[in-house]
Amino acid sequence: MSSRPALVLANVRNRIGHLTLNRPEGLNALNLQMVRLLQQQLRAWEADAEVVAVVLRAEGEKAFCAGGDIRMLYDSHTSGSDQHLLFLEEEYALDEHIHTYSKPILALVDGLVLGGGMGLVQGAALRVITERTRMGMPEVAIGFFPDVGGSYFLSRLPGELGTYLGLSGIQVRAADALYAGLADWCIGSSQVAELDHCLNNMSWSDSPLEELQALLATLGVRKLPGSELKAQRAAIDGHFAAGELHAICRSLRGETGPAHADWAEETAELLDSRSPLAMATTLELLRRGRQLELHACFQQELALAPAWFAEGDLIEGIRALIIDKDKQPRWRIAHVSGLEPAHVRALFNATLHGVSQQRTA
Repeated sequence: MSSRPALVLANVRNRIGHLTLNRPEGLNALNLQMVRLLQQQLRAWEADAEVVAVVLRAEGEKAFCAGGDIRMLYDSHTSGSDQHLLFLEEEYALDEHIHTYSKPILALVDGLVLGGGMGLVQGAALRVITERTRMGMPEVAIGFFPDVGGSYFLSRLPGELGTYLGLSGIQVRAADALYAGLADWCIGSSQVAELDHCLNNMSWSDSPLEELQALLATLGVRKLPGSELKAQRAAIDGHFAAGELHAICRSLRGETGPAHADWAEETAELLDSRSPLAMATTLELLRRGRQLELHACFQQELALAPAWFAEGDLIEGIRALIIDKDKQPRWRIAHVSGLEPAHVRALFNATLHGVSQQRTA
């Protein structure tokens, strides 16, 4: 028997299934084995009448989950393997399952929640963060687009918050996560033990979701002061409503209002560092995602992935950040000014032919 610790821990206490990501030394970054273990256990508990709810959590204080194992994606693609595509297919299926799970899932997240971690959290019925939580979809920083259901949950944030978060790839703090609707409740990190004590001693009726909501109402808050997104909301909605990436960048550089000028300048400079092709693809993905149901959003992300590994900037982004660590990515299109809308339309038209265009009700 292997002496290596399990990558995912599972146990049941007081009719609650606890799933714990257990790769803290790697910031709980997901690999294929972890995805399969999570999916297997969720299916087993869904069929078990003795389990009334699930808590999804992680070991370590630094991160709930810092994303997927991007080194594996690079190694798989460059070696000619299909492991990277298999990983994405099974990861997306897991994330979609969480969105549609028949029992309440409470995601208890502390520390970093990025990329693949957001895919696990955003479909949960109850998303509980702490004051130490940092959330984000940073894919554009490595030349990718927000996946793991990002075209669904980002596109449904108020106003243009999802567009801003997707194109910039920034991380947000607890106050911003609550304001944007990326989290439901915030408790102090020192209250996690108290929450566990309460969960271990609850009496269950026929409405476990309502009982969990009532518990969280006694421990947590739904708003926090100091939201930077709230302070810049008018500017975000104004600049990021533009239909083309060129127009968004031009609008940011034209901001003169004293309350937003510094933020707009910093945001424009940040976008200049991102992959133009990834940002334009993200913009198109989110615009389409607003009109699609959940399953169709996952379908369009999965359909884009194979061509993106070959024709997008992901491999170069991982090289610059993880492999050579020079932090000088050479994007296929160096600057937004060189981007033609036809580039993105052709990519979507070629890869999404046949993808169901289910409209939201």
